[in-house]
Amino acid sequence: MKLDAALDALKANIEPGRAEGMAGYHKVPREYLGIPNPAINELTQSWRQSVDVAERVTLAEALWATNIFEARLAAAKLLTQARITPDDGAWALITSWVPDFDSWAIADHAMMAGQKRLVAVPDRIEEVESWTKAEPHWTRRAAMVITLPYTKQNHPKPVEAAIRERVLGWASVYVKDPEWFIQKSVAWWLRDLSKHDPDRVRAFMAENGKHMKPFARKEAEKFLKD
Repeated sequence: MKLDAALDALKANIEPGRAEGMAGYHKVPREYLGIPNPAINELTQSWRQSVDVAERVTLAEALWATNIFEARLAAAKLLTQARITPDDGAWALITSWVPDFDSWAIADHAMMAGQKRLVAVPDRIEEVESWTKAEPHWTRRAAMVITLPYTKQNHPKPVEAAIRERVLGWASVYVKDPEWFIQKSVAWWLRDLSKHDPDRVRAFMAENGKHMKPFARKEAEKFLKD
C-alpha cells in the first residue's frame, strides 16, 4: 500500500469539528485530522492482514514521517502485533521513533508496539536501558512504558523477574526527578505491579516513596491494602 492511499483512507473517516478539539487537548503543534481511534484501529487491522511485514514497516515509516497525529498513531498500530516474523526491521523502526516523542498519546501508542517486540526478544532490554540516561524526559519515560508487560506476572519467570528488578532500579532514580511525566510513569508502573506483587511495591515505597510527589505516591499505592 502506498502512503497516499493510506492517507486517503484515513481522511475518509474525518469527523468535522473534531480536529480542533484534539489540537486543544494535546497541545502539541502538528496537524490533526479529527479521526476517532476506532476508525484507525479498523483500518490498521485490515492493513496488517493485507500487506507483508516488509511493506508494513515501509508504510509505517512513511506514515510517521508525515507528523500527522492520526498517521503516527496508525504507524504504531501497524506494528502492534504479538507475532511479527522477522521483526528486526519493526524493532529498529519503533526505536528510531523514540527521539521524536513529544506527546504522551503518540509515545504510548508507539511503545505499545514496542512492548510486543521487547517481550518477543527480552535481550532488547539492553537498548531500552540506554534510554534511561537520555536528556529528554519523553525518552526516559518511554523506558517505563515499554516495560509495562513485566508488571503483569504473579509468578514471573527468571528473565521476567530480572527485568522487573532492573526497571525498579531505574524507578529508584526516576523518583528524584521532579518532571511530572517521569513521576507519573513510575507511579503507573508501580500501580500495575501492585496488582501482582504488592509486597514488592510496599518495599519499594518504603525505601523510595519519600522522594515521590504526593500525586505519584497516591497513584502508586492505589491498589495496596493495609
